[in-house]
Amino acid sequence: MQKEKIMKLKEVLPLIPGINGSEEYFKSAVLVLMVLHNGEYHLVFQKRAQKIRQGGEVCFPGGHHDPEVDPDFEHTVLRETEEELGIAREKVSIIGKLDTIVAPMGAIINPYVGIADLQSLAEIIIDKKEVEYIFTVPIVHFQKNKPDEYQVSYINYPSFINEEGKEIITFPARELGLPERYTKPWGDRSYKVYAYKVQGEIIWGSTARIVYDFIRRVNSL
Repeated sequence: MQKEKIMKLKEVLPLIPGINGSEEYFKSAVLVLMVLHNGEYHLVFQKRAQKIRQGGEVCFPGGHHDPEVDPDFEHTVLRETEEELGIAREKVSIIGKLDTIVAPMGAIINPYVGIADLQSLAEIIIDKKEVEYIFTVPIVHFQKNKPDEYQVSYINYPSFINEEGKEIITFPARELGLPERYTKPWGDRSYKVYAYKVQGEIIWGSTARIVYDFIRRVNSL
């Protein structure tokens, strides 16, 4: 390649680097939503309706980022919060953003932090097609109670067995001339999973990881 073209690389390199391969991931944004309830700030959680994706699990309001509708991820959380909880975006003040999560199961999650200006929780009107019910937890509860910690393993499989019992090779390591170890499952990477037990519910996975990060920052104040 000519020197002139190499010197022009600066023009095409991103000012703010993104995440390589992000187009292969499910992109979403969630809102760590705070409300003033009984004189102290609570986090708002929702139990997902049974018939939707990840039904029956506890999460923050939020959802899929639709680039045709959402100019940015902040717009996503405000739109989804209004759709799921009936809280008008004008009543939510976004105060910042937590670190983006690149989850092993193939999702990129952008967590925002906001406060809803509500006189009472009765102002929250859930969309029952998406939300079974909501509950709130005082922030101080998470400050006083650490989550349980577990480990799961993520392994790369170069093949799988289909319903007919036949092996389907998805990554032809042997044909590519790679070392023999890549013809069998490899990797076995451990990933920490947090779980909070509260009010008869389990807050776990990415939601618990976001709570953990949020509380860590609150405790640093």
